[in-house]
Amino acid sequence: MFDNLLYQNASSLLKDDILNNRLPGAILLSGPAASGKLTCALEIARILSCSGENDYRQRGHWLCECPSCKKNKELSNTNVLLAGPRDCSLEILAAKKAFLQASFDNSRYLTAVRYLFIRSVRKLTMRFSQVLWEGDDKLSKLAPIVALIDEDMEKLNPEKPLPDNDKLEKICDSIVKNCDKLESSFMYDSLPINQIRRASVWAHMKSVSGKKIFIIENAERMLESVRNALLKILEEPPEDMVFILTTSNRGAVMPTILSRVRTYSFTERSAIQQKEVVQRVFHARESEENLLINDYLQLFLPVKPAEIKKAASSYFSHIISGQIPLSDSVIKECSGFEPRFLLKIFLVGIMEEARGSELTAQRAEVCAKITEFCRESYNSVTVYNISPAAVIEKLSRDLAGIRRNL
Repeated sequence: MFDNLLYQNASSLLKDDILNNRLPGAILLSGPAASGKLTCALEIARILSCSGENDYRQRGHWLCECPSCKKNKELSNTNVLLAGPRDCSLEILAAKKAFLQASFDNSRYLTAVRYLFIRSVRKLTMRFSQVLWEGDDKLSKLAPIVALIDEDMEKLNPEKPLPDNDKLEKICDSIVKNCDKLESSFMYDSLPINQIRRASVWAHMKSVSGKKIFIIENAERMLESVRNALLKILEEPPEDMVFILTTSNRGAVMPTILSRVRTYSFTERSAIQQKEVVQRVFHARESEENLLINDYLQLFLPVKPAEIKKAASSYFSHIISGQIPLSDSVIKECSGFEPRFLLKIFLVGIMEEARGSELTAQRAEVCAKITEFCRESYNSVTVYNISPAAVIEKLSRDLAGIRRNL
């Protein structure tokens, strides 16, 4: 159990609770970003649905070949729902690189990175399950993209031989292209309330085999109405249903929700441990193996974070001097803010520039206003799907209106 969760003591506590039938129907995995919380949640789902052995203490072995474990390793088990916002693109690109390199080299770990790539893609596509999106106006637009991804993913089915390297690269490129389109067009920054309601209906339907699992990632980002809708389910949880929430900020989770979940704490891995994770999971090259997890993933950004920060500094300087930068130029310099993580870096850069080296009372008030502008800008793109060009134009006007106070 939990063989794929490295350097987290929570795995021992969870294993003990599962083996002794003490795992409650709702749990919270709390800890820093990139500490393995989603990996753990998905592994719990696999273990709880394992049908490999009659002896309960033997169930959930990492090498189990039962039908349920096979589906869970591929993240194709229909008894598992995954929801919540997440930046998936960098992990997909890192997994793709490891997968293709292993295939070209015919490496001994090819099977492992094959699953790594499959799982990285399905961590995205699972969030667009028809169970969660049924009745949504966007379903007719996103469903064809998911179908194209699924069609290509079937060619990578672990039960089938891999295509030759040229075909494999084209398949992976097609998958990444459609994943980018799916994430940039339809990923939300806060879980929609209708998805909680649809998940509630699904949760109350009797499972024909094993437990049902509903994983909500980044639970602290839920709006109040969504939290209240979830709370109603947690107050009277359906039988044979397990809710797994994850958060990087436990203090931002509603107290009434905290009172109905058992928390398992994750810690920040040391630098040495993170480097080993990068090496063991992504099989990084020698020149890259000394990077921390987030630093390694950021290698796959189309523009380096330092360049985005530089663009933010230049943009803010022009605003302060009374010049309004052309939004098209800003967007081009920042690679269209794709993936959306680039927009976050850009807006954080603006807030850092506004703060400056000396924070007076008057400047603090203005900085609070700028932070509000940046938050609105990010939500406009990620929640309301407004184009980055329109958002940057509005942000420029908002900042120009208060520049004299800086």
